[in-house]
Amino acid sequence: MTDRSQLRDRARGCLLGLAAGDALGAPAENLTPAEIRRRWGRLTEIEGGGTDDTEYAIFAASLLVRHGHGLTSHDVEQAYREEIVPLATGPMRGAGFSELGTVEALRRGLEPPLTGLAHQHGWSDGLAMRAAPYGIFCPGDPAEAARLLEQDGRVSGSGEGIAGGRAVAGAVAAAMAGAEPRDVVQAALSVIPADSWTARNVVRVCEVLAAGGPRGRGAEAVEALHEAVVVRHYPWTDVAPEAVALALAAFLAGDGDVEESVTFGVSLGRDADTIGAIAGAVAGASQGEAGVPARWAARIGPVTGKCLPVVAGRHVLDTAEQLVEGL
Repeated sequence: MTDRSQLRDRARGCLLGLAAGDALGAPAENLTPAEIRRRWGRLTEIEGGGTDDTEYAIFAASLLVRHGHGLTSHDVEQAYREEIVPLATGPMRGAGFSELGTVEALRRGLEPPLTGLAHQHGWSDGLAMRAAPYGIFCPGDPAEAARLLEQDGRVSGSGEGIAGGRAVAGAVAAAMAGAEPRDVVQAALSVIPADSWTARNVVRVCEVLAAGGPRGRGAEAVEALHEAVVVRHYPWTDVAPEAVALALAAFLAGDGDVEESVTFGVSLGRDADTIGAIAGAVAGASQGEAGVPARWAARIGPVTGKCLPVVAGRHVLDTAEQLVEGL
């Protein structure tokens, strides 16, 4: 393969993995691992379509295609105002707290970074779920991927929400260059503050996996990971430091294999679609398109726009091609 063809293959694998993880995890969202085991044993087959994770990733990619490395938070703000806010006339089905809050902040006339601070949900994993295109666009350069991602994040997130997104962008950038799984996780850590909640959680899950063996994916491993990072008393599950750490743990537990990483990720419950999407994106970038199970890839069609009407009809594979063409 030429370098360009390798990047194309990894980009297609990344976004296919993201969409597959999103769709596989959707029916398990907000469930406990015990309930998931009771219903499915191991959730391995895609039952329906994806959620806002895939649609927002396509939207984020469109920003990069238009603006490249010159992307600014003002560009992102304008895209929200022109393409999202006017069409958000009713419930944004499946949209996260941070995105809903951002729409309202923009309607009130606020500008970044206040749009990501005013709604008090800047810690959510809404940015992390759409971070993969930034890593695709910066293969082998986690720092640049994280920098671009933060321009997006300043519009809708803050604090740990931005840290979680930076970590995912950095991980995908490293995976796009063929880094080994543990080096991919180190790349994620390299672009976030070491004393951040997100970094501490990522370190904790690495320690849990090291103590239980590199391929431990049973009920005991699930419980140990929950004990390490899950805020059990908190009523919502879209907490970026939690979801990002669990997704990277799934990637490590699966040793970078797409199916192993994603199925373990969704078995963790909580924000299962986002955990599956992140694990699938990182593993897909690592393994390429052929690494995504063919039966999963066959279930991925154009998105419906049920959350973001502006992206209706777009396919993640076309999005991947556009990102690579812009490199």
